[in-house]
Amino acid sequence: MMVGLGSLLLVCMLGLGLTPPALAQDDPRYRSFLTKHYDAKPWGRNDKYCEIMMKRRGLTTPCKDTNTFIHDNKNNIKAICGNNGEPYGEGLRLSKSLFQVTTCRHRGGSPWPPCQYRATAGFRHIVVRCEHGLPVHFDESFFSP
Repeated sequence: MMVGLGSLLLVCMLGLGLTPPALAQDDPRYRSFLTKHYDAKPWGRNDKYCEIMMKRRGLTTPCKDTNTFIHDNKNNIKAICGNNGEPYGEGLRLSKSLFQVTTCRHRGGSPWPPCQYRATAGFRHIVVRCEHGLPVHFDESFFSP
């Protein structure tokens, strides 16, 4: 009986230790961040790319003024919240490395579809807000000096 309880306790403790990271992956703010800003394998990276991606990601009702897509893998982006980032401003993290990004800017006119965007592609440092070791808000990007 004692061996059975000890094993059960060990399994429960291990389960509790493994659960938070698994649950963090399902964090709705992290999923929203990925929907708005993550595109590992872009095509084109031109104005048409922006118009299609902004619509596909639900960012055109009304037309979002500016949005940046990060073209890298999720682990590299998450690493900004750890060893590939450093504190920046109030509760933000600045990436130590450059990321390939496409920034889409609304060309103006009506804030309602059809939305027209101008694309700017490049490699930039990015700034994110992290919660529980995951990026949940894209703040800005800029070229390295």
